[in-house]
Amino acid sequence: MRSDSVNKGTARSPHRSLFKAMGFIDEEFNRPLIGIAVARSEIVPGHLHLDTIAKAAADGVRMAGGVPVQFPVIGVCDGIAMGHEGMRYSLVTRELIADSIECMVMAHGFDAVIYIPNCDKIVPGMLMAAARLNLPGIFISGGPMLAGRRGGKALTLTTMFEAVGAVGAGKMDKAELAALEDAACPGCGSCSGMFTANSMNCVTEALGMALPGNGTIPAVMAERLRLAKKTGLLVLDVLKKDIRPQTIMTEAAFKNALALDMALGCSTNTALHLPAVAHEAGFKLDLELLNRISAVTPNLCKLAPAGSAAIEDLHAAGGIPGVLKELAKKKLIDLEARTVYGSLAHALEGAENLNPAIIRPIENPYSATGGLAALKGNLAPEGCVVKRSAVAPNMLKHEGPARIFDAEEAAFDAIMGSRIKAGDVIVIRYEGPRGGPGMKEMLGPTGALAGMGLDDKVALITDGRFSGATKGAAIGHVSPEAADGGPIGLLQEGDLIAIDIEGRSINVKLSEAELARRKEGWKPLPPKVKSGYLARYAGQVSSASTGAIFRE
Repeated sequence: MRSDSVNKGTARSPHRSLFKAMGFIDEEFNRPLIGIAVARSEIVPGHLHLDTIAKAAADGVRMAGGVPVQFPVIGVCDGIAMGHEGMRYSLVTRELIADSIECMVMAHGFDAVIYIPNCDKIVPGMLMAAARLNLPGIFISGGPMLAGRRGGKALTLTTMFEAVGAVGAGKMDKAELAALEDAACPGCGSCSGMFTANSMNCVTEALGMALPGNGTIPAVMAERLRLAKKTGLLVLDVLKKDIRPQTIMTEAAFKNALALDMALGCSTNTALHLPAVAHEAGFKLDLELLNRISAVTPNLCKLAPAGSAAIEDLHAAGGIPGVLKELAKKKLIDLEARTVYGSLAHALEGAENLNPAIIRPIENPYSATGGLAALKGNLAPEGCVVKRSAVAPNMLKHEGPARIFDAEEAAFDAIMGSRIKAGDVIVIRYEGPRGGPGMKEMLGPTGALAGMGLDDKVALITDGRFSGATKGAAIGHVSPEAADGGPIGLLQEGDLIAIDIEGRSINVKLSEAELARRKEGWKPLPPKVKSGYLARYAGQVSSASTGAIFRE
């Protein structure tokens, strides 16, 4: 075992003395040492309760004969970081999380690892670490938050960002805003819609790195604790059988994950994170593959923000196994793909679609194609991404004048100041991985547009990205980004932009000669950040089209 390197033999007597300083006894040195990477903190609602999940997982480890050892992992709450300088520090933590877990695991000789994430960047960061380390491991998330309730209506975090726009438009008073504020987020867990955190936790099931239920069992249910104990028990079996993440996270597994993604209508951020995880697993996952799978995979679910259902409703309807069972009817997933508990076929044993109103039967989908789409054209030669399932039908094809903003804050001020009109195409640039730096999520502007009733009248494109809670014709990840000289940086106020989501195209109505002329005179904006981790990140990060991974 790897732990022999830190606790066996005469030469390791000093090491054992340090273990004994923490209460270890000799008998524990003869058992597997299981690291528990837990991102518990008191600043992220989705992570507030992870100590209880970690304890349950540790109980399972001890029942199976292992020795559990917890260590901490950082995590940013995207909702709290949204709309200000803090959002620059969200995506960048993904790499920090992967690197820090690598350091902790390699330095301390763990035999296997249980990964306990919940929210946006923490899940992919841990998946990247698992693929890179390639040590036996398994995931158990903290689970989704219950939906809020007011007047019989389900509420999510999206409700609050849209309410800000409604107040700005005079459609809601501040007393109602305060009442919604008290009700929207009723307790611990990842925010209750099919936002990035829940998208990634559901996708982890399809990847085969977690037990069924990982993505949908609500945080507050005892079923979540039972799943954590089962995870702790299972990790010893994974270790005994030497099941490695790279034997699970294969190309077939990622295709399964993308198929589930399309059926659920997940966050556009999955198109940023799955390529990064695949890169760590040793192969390339590009936007062309996303479109190929989207073309044959129907959209079966309309969860918030695309619809009114929350993750708890998906769980009650049969969860991810219920969705996979529908996809299996048309052989859209590989049931032989390996998982930490056998093959993906085992997840379908006893699976049912208990509510066809939440999980549409595959014979009656919302649409014949998937919930995400990658677009290309002279405005995004390397591609960009939109959550097609959350776009109003009338906005699937749109042409309008560009309204140019070189920062999110300027665009938000224009929206709240009623300077955006129906038909406009808002362009927010210099917010990409390098230009941001950090590729901020922009739920503030999209939420304000929705609250003002403009989400089905205005398009928004950016080299930044959007929260999974965003709805409307919000097109992100435009690549190359403005800071790299991409065409989005050459746009001028009033340029006509043509968007065809079903046709997978996005173009500015300018000739190649005109774009070339503008490129000759183009100069990038000065860096927004010149020191610290963000400046180092900007110097290392690659395009969003490759998952915003670090350059080799």
